[in-house]
Amino acid sequence: MSSHHIVKEKQEPALYIHQLGEFNEEYLGQLLEWSPTLIVNSQEYEKVLSLGLKTDVVLNPDPEQQYQENTRVIEGNRTDVADVLNYLISQEYPAVNIIDRDTNLDVLQQYIHNINIVVFTAETKSYAVKSGFKVWKPKGTQFEIPLTTYFETSNLIPNENGFFEVREDGFVEFIFGGEYLFITERL
Repeated sequence: MSSHHIVKEKQEPALYIHQLGEFNEEYLGQLLEWSPTLIVNSQEYEKVLSLGLKTDVVLNPDPEQQYQENTRVIEGNRTDVADVLNYLISQEYPAVNIIDRDTNLDVLQQYIHNINIVVFTAETKSYAVKSGFKVWKPKGTQFEIPLTTYFETSNLIPNENGFFEVREDGFVEFIFGGEYLFITERL
């Protein structure tokens, strides 16, 4: 017996592939599980196509490239990530997952009030949280937390690598004074 899931458009975070690099295909499969809107930087289009994926939107299309039928294009004029975020906000998407080789959180700061953003690299998952954010994590999960903001947390201890590690299976809560805190989780 198979189960069929009906997902309303924009219910799942959109997925923007900026640079796929060495991103784990199993994680990619998990991000694509509910058929999100897939946006691809034109430089990654051939690689994404070779994985058998249906692309919904291509950023900065190459005029020499043939694209899949019904693929929309976005002509960018600033940074690629900013163009995608502006597009998604204008289309009223509530959230986006971004796959990139680097985590450049500074570019994202001006957008986090309008859209939930999670940035994935081959080794990390980064996102902004508000004070009081609580998440269940298994023992040993590692977080990078910038020490520019005073914060309190439960169930985390510093380790020898400069990261914070979950002490025991359970919830981790983040309390701090600013509007948000970017945290990076090791995958």
